[in-house]
Amino acid sequence: MPYFSVVVPTYNRLDMLLRVLDALEAQQDAPEFEVIVINDGSKDDTERVMSQRKGIAFRTQPNGGPGRARNHGVSLAKGKFVIFIGDDTVPEPRFLAEHARIHRESNDDPLLACLGYTGWPQGGRVTAFMDYINDYGLQFGYKLIRDGEIIPYNFFYTSNISIDRQLLTDHPFDTTFPSAAWEDIELAYRLDHLGLKIRYNAKAVTRHHHPMTIDSFAKRQYTVGKSGAIFYSKHPELGHFLGVHELETRKLADEKQLARMRRRARMGERFRFLANNHAFETLMREHYLRGLRDGLAE
Repeated sequence: MPYFSVVVPTYNRLDMLLRVLDALEAQQDAPEFEVIVINDGSKDDTERVMSQRKGIAFRTQPNGGPGRARNHGVSLAKGKFVIFIGDDTVPEPRFLAEHARIHRESNDDPLLACLGYTGWPQGGRVTAFMDYINDYGLQFGYKLIRDGEIIPYNFFYTSNISIDRQLLTDHPFDTTFPSAAWEDIELAYRLDHLGLKIRYNAKAVTRHHHPMTIDSFAKRQYTVGKSGAIFYSKHPELGHFLGVHELETRKLADEKQLARMRRRARMGERFRFLANNHAFETLMREHYLRGLRDGLAE
């Protein structure tokens, strides 16, 4: 029986997926592990190329979103623990060894998950905006937590996390979330009620090869907002956390105000010395709340 089952959902990212798999093959001091790739209805050459690759378990499903793909991967897994990474998050050489260290230090506690660090690739161009979304909670929030501590459920990032396989079998991802937004946090919220603890290990590193801009991330935040409405329908007690009550107490910016916010944020994206985290946060919050509003209306 392998110690880890590494589950990688993929959709139309063949070149980067191959880099992820190569990095897994190059792991140092890793325990026994298997790799499971779930092709979520890709339209590129993923099916042809991956069906010929040896040493991994590969399955294709109709496009159904990351939650369904992860559940599919877990159903095939044989490891004691499952590690989720993305098809664009390339692990560093001691990634698996560091996840294993945390679990072994806890005597393989089935109610302990390990969150690793996901950062931007070293040597590439990283804007102040990209730093902000990685550090302060819009995408990740790594500067809000400390290495080694037990962290809240909303830091359950499936770009780099390991968790007991049987726990996932008994409590799978909710597949009604259509996009990669909130489905992982919703699972962690349910598991938190069962006593799940998440320990952060900053030495278990993946590198996120997915650059973001002001405009691309604003579209993402709108989608996150729409998924937030689905989350709220399942857990209305989280209205404040999800921003539902904020919609009731404030007026959203009009288009002229939004354009001014966008110009200011873009200047900070282009010139680091003009970057203002409040400007980034304000603009992205507007897009999130618009998605949340429209999702609630639907």
